[in-house]
Amino acid sequence: MRFRFVFFCCFFIITSSLAQSNFTKFKKLSSPKKWWVILHPFKAKKALLISKDVNKVSDSIKKTKLLDGDHAGGQVDAFRHAYWMARLTEEIGKSAARSLGKAHEKENYLMYKKRKLEEGIVPDEISSEMDLYNNEIGLTLTNKGNKTPRKGLIYRVINAILEGKMKVIKKDEKGNFLTCKGEKIKAKSLKGKWKNNKCLVYSNYKKG
Repeated sequence: MRFRFVFFCCFFIITSSLAQSNFTKFKKLSSPKKWWVILHPFKAKKALLISKDVNKVSDSIKKTKLLDGDHAGGQVDAFRHAYWMARLTEEIGKSAARSLGKAHEKENYLMYKKRKLEEGIVPDEISSEMDLYNNEIGLTLTNKGNKTPRKGLIYRVINAILEGKMKVIKKDEKGNFLTCKGEKIKAKSLKGKWKNNKCLVYSNYKKG
């Protein structure tokens, strides 16, 4: 899931005063994100830069055969969240990184209620559970102050995914969502529902 809100954070923290136009953009943030920026004014700029880079790296990974290419509930989605948390941990620490991840998921629920799209679909409970789980794994892959080479950290995250240490949403080879019993879920039954019968599986799950 994209971290679009971080692009707005800079309007609040890189200026010495809030111009009217910047204040207007800040007001458009969800309350969870506003509070995170207010509580972490000096860390928000780093979060902005890291998030932009993470999105670029994830887009590149999606185009390779290193993972499954699935950015909405698949291994690439898991990679983006875990790598994001790992990068943030090195720069701003685990606590701030975790709270930013939680703020993002809280906004996803607000997006669901307003029926806004993220990665082409309306967020739901199972997607949020997956993201929070993978966030926690990402937080364990490094520590604040570490300067792990980017390539090394990328492969550390990829290896954790391939070893089944993270979670993805169960799908078949055609991308259809499946229940935990392997039954195909009709797309129509998922529309407008926060809770549904999608199934989380370990990230080394083989689609059949």
